[in-house]
Amino acid sequence: MSDIPMTNPPTAPVDGTKPSKAGRNLPAAIAVGVFLGGLVIAVLLLASEWWYLVVGVAMLVASWEVVKRLREGGFDVPVIPILAGTAAIMVSSWHWNGDPGAVLVALVATVLVVMVWRLLSQGLSAAPVGYLKDLAASVLVLVWIPVLASFGAAMVLDDRGAQRVFTLMIVVVCSDIGGYAAGVLFGRHPMVPAISPKKSWEGMGGSLTFGIIGAVCCVVFLLDSHWWIGVILGAVLVVCATLGDLVESQVKRDLAIKDMGTLLPGHGGIMDRLDSLLPSAFIVWAVLSALL
Repeated sequence: MSDIPMTNPPTAPVDGTKPSKAGRNLPAAIAVGVFLGGLVIAVLLLASEWWYLVVGVAMLVASWEVVKRLREGGFDVPVIPILAGTAAIMVSSWHWNGDPGAVLVALVATVLVVMVWRLLSQGLSAAPVGYLKDLAASVLVLVWIPVLASFGAAMVLDDRGAQRVFTLMIVVVCSDIGGYAAGVLFGRHPMVPAISPKKSWEGMGGSLTFGIIGAVCCVVFLLDSHWWIGVILGAVLVVCATLGDLVESQVKRDLAIKDMGTLLPGHGGIMDRLDSLLPSAFIVWAVLSALL
């Protein structure tokens, strides 16, 4: 989810173009967002059996982006085990019909491989330096990306599966739009300036308003269920999405980078678009599984 803007104007870019208040190339961001949204809609409506593959490929790219940034930041995170583990977690979820137990087994197996791989990375004659922090960073990548993503992928296998995934996407987008609009128009009071200076409490209010409205509409019209489920889902999801965005902001702050990647013009990398979606995927899966 994009940072909710405050009222301070962004610095003008060196090419002389007028920046948006969000501090990014807004036309490029909109174009990429529309393309990605269209791709998701097309896959879910026309070929939902390919949903796992689409999510799996995106997670491999996201894992690569984060591992690359971590290695640049001084963490010796093993590339091959992380990418292989990401694939194994997604394949396990698909093969065992979204069973969280299968995901857990794949995660544990990957962590064991990472532990041994990093232990022996410098051969038998030398002890690895920074072993604990590298192992912790590796586990973070595995849980943060493929494990959370597996819940978003698994929803397509449930009753009204495509509609559940659409609910996830729509509510997160509504939260993002509400936060952006309220932040631009009314943002005065910073929420967490030490982590994300552009976020405001007014923007958070806009996210909650739009997110809850979007969730109620999705639950009533897409999932044919009770409106109050949408109120619960919207409120919890908006808070979770905001916290997910803050988590990635802090990670990038620790690594002294602006974006995780450069693949998507106006957005950064794949992971920069997944920061709020990944934890939200688990929340939507959990709430809908419990209440529907």
